[in-house]
Amino acid sequence: MADKPLRWMLDTLQSPPVGREARIEIGVLLRRIQRGESVGMPASRPMPSIGRRAHELRVVDRETRKIWRLVYRIDSEAILVVHWFEKKTRTTTQRVIDLCRKRLGDYDRG
Repeated sequence: MADKPLRWMLDTLQSPPVGREARIEIGVLLRRIQRGESVGMPASRPMPSIGRRAHELRVVDRETRKIWRLVYRIDSEAILVVHWFEKKTRTTTQRVIDLCRKRLGDYDRG
């Protein structure tokens, strides 16, 4: 089975200032997801508040001392990278949830 391609929402998504090791970790996790592997806690968790097949990767960045989240959705033809942000609170803010829903809705409408 071929790896699913990554589709970055480049028109709206910008990479934050993530440290080198954390960026590599995100890449490794995304590669595993592309290959169809199930990545569970603590690295990934489902995000039903955003939508079906939506998940959130969690990476601790020792270089910047921040915790980064990357929201993605597993579609049949690709892995869609929706949003990448620093998470400072235990829960995901409603603003982030709404932004991800909007981006996915726009994408689905084509």
